[in-house]
Amino acid sequence: MEDRERILKALKETEILKFPDKLISTSKSTKLHYYMLSKFSEDDEDGPQRTRIREGNIIWDKPKLLTPGYISRMEGFSLEARKAFQIVAGRTPDLAGLFYKMNYKKESLRSFNVSKSIESTYERLKSDIEAKGAILTAVIKGIDELWDVSLAKFIQQLIVKSAMNSQMPYYQNRGLMSKDESGNPVVTRNLEGLPIAASKEIEEMFARVKNGELDPSKLKKELDNWGVYKAYEDRFLNLFRK
Repeated sequence: MEDRERILKALKETEILKFPDKLISTSKSTKLHYYMLSKFSEDDEDGPQRTRIREGNIIWDKPKLLTPGYISRMEGFSLEARKAFQIVAGRTPDLAGLFYKMNYKKESLRSFNVSKSIESTYERLKSDIEAKGAILTAVIKGIDELWDVSLAKFIQQLIVKSAMNSQMPYYQNRGLMSKDESGNPVVTRNLEGLPIAASKEIEEMFARVKNGELDPSKLKKELDNWGVYKAYEDRFLNLFRK
């Protein structure tokens, strides 16, 4: 079976047994705990059932409200992708998008087997989760050899769910985002033409650099990504003048 077919099969057989009770936070980082359940791949069909449990954390930084122009300046994209973003930026410069930066806490991951079916294992985990009040915990069922494909599907679904039900209403209620005539999400800009959300974040970064809490290079990179370094250049250089 080709890789594409294997991946499609894994995606089809992925089942989110339990979504977390809370969505990704809009105002701070989010740490989510997950259990990935799969049938132990070395088991015989007629033998006793065993389940492999993979356990770990996913950490999202605070989501950012971006424009296509900002994304086109970000690192990690091919030349073709950058050109595509530039085309979109030229056509719809105010189009709003949400960016989630994720980190996998690999040092906390562990994998072990239990002599129970997936169904029995899930019921036990569900009871433990409810007893602990672990509201940021998910349980996913997938294929053993492609378990990370199932995890990726869960991540995508959680991001979409969070964006639609949490982040977008949050930004709209604070006047940072609205919708155009076609119903597309667009950013709200200040008098200087900078998205209000970006302006607020830049001000916070200036304060953190001044207090010694943030590397100035990160502020410089943020200004470059928004294409506004020239507008802030004097103020940025003043941070280094006695």
